[in-house]
Amino acid sequence: MSGQVVTIDSLGGQGDGIAETPSGRLHIAFTAPGDRVTVSVKTRDRAEIAELLDPGPDRAAPACAHFGRCGGCALQHLSQPFIAAWKRDRVVTALGRVGLAVAVEDTLSVPTGTRRRATLAAKRLRKSILLGFAERASHQLVDLTECPVMLPELFAIVAPLRGALAKLLEVGETADLALTTTDSGIDLVLVRQRALGLADREALAALGERCDLARISWRPSLTKPAEPVSVRRTPLIRMGVRLVPLPPGGFLQPSADGEAVLVRLVTDSLADLTGPFVDLFCGAGTFALPLAARVTVAAYDGDSAAIAALSGARDPSLKAMRRDLFREPLAPFELNGFGAAILDPPRAGAETQSNALASSGVPKIAYVSCNPVSFARDTAILLRGGYTLEQVTPVDQFPWSPHVELVGIFRRG
Repeated sequence: MSGQVVTIDSLGGQGDGIAETPSGRLHIAFTAPGDRVTVSVKTRDRAEIAELLDPGPDRAAPACAHFGRCGGCALQHLSQPFIAAWKRDRVVTALGRVGLAVAVEDTLSVPTGTRRRATLAAKRLRKSILLGFAERASHQLVDLTECPVMLPELFAIVAPLRGALAKLLEVGETADLALTTTDSGIDLVLVRQRALGLADREALAALGERCDLARISWRPSLTKPAEPVSVRRTPLIRMGVRLVPLPPGGFLQPSADGEAVLVRLVTDSLADLTGPFVDLFCGAGTFALPLAARVTVAAYDGDSAAIAALSGARDPSLKAMRRDLFREPLAPFELNGFGAAILDPPRAGAETQSNALASSGVPKIAYVSCNPVSFARDTAILLRGGYTLEQVTPVDQFPWSPHVELVGIFRRG
């Protein structure tokens, strides 16, 4: 149906506006609560905005000319205070679905223009190079001319990359480019199926020289190891007082500002405890290294490259060990000697490890989550094991996206 007039009642979990109509619920992208809009209904529960008749009170002017097409941002049409409150509500709702009514702090939001890593897609056309993010719900690419999310110095290499890709890609060929800003310069990983020839390597080396890139690596797929092509400096990331050599394409918090907020929440919550501590899903040491400044830390992760990087920091108060915590979680008897545990799992959460913690005697747990749903599930496990959830703080370091992170603090007894 075209020309239907609806009022947006709320925002869904992916940022779409929701209108309750006599024929059912409609999801409408790029709308805000309180908007009165004319829509074109596409499916049983989805519609597209045709005309904004009356804006709701939380509407804002988008910051980017690509907004609406680019799939990188979904919420630029909303005010920052509304986004922060909505992300807090997402955490409250996730906890409520497992029967938990817990006080949740206000969202701590990082500024825009601070994103230090991004993965762009590229495609060679006959006369040009497309380089940017995929369109919303599409494989078509938005050719970026601006990006208010990324660090300016990161976006600055987009234009030189187009020139290099014109020499690397054949017509119709695609590639992905993972960019990370480190303390010693930008690290670039090119994902392209075809192997690199001599001319390709020369073009990449010239790009590294022209843009002062720290390192350029190539990998044939995301599952294959990266091969360094041009290493002008080792990409280093400061964590605590140590410098960590970042592996090519290694995981890193998306912004230094967001990482600082997460580290502060964790370290402050454990300031009243003595070590040793255990860091589970430690990565390259985001929390382990700052904590190692005052206590000994045992750090575990299943990623061998991350453990090698953490070991490369050479901190005498820290021992890094590779272990698949999904298949082989630390058992209660292994956990019982620690004064605190830090959990920072991927989106799937840490169900198996949480069950082991629930049967342990660890006095306090700082749980860093990037998924309120899996966090709520694991919270229920820990509470059944005798822990109390003392504090939950949402953190928004993905501006204008539906993504929300959080830190939960648990105490036994």
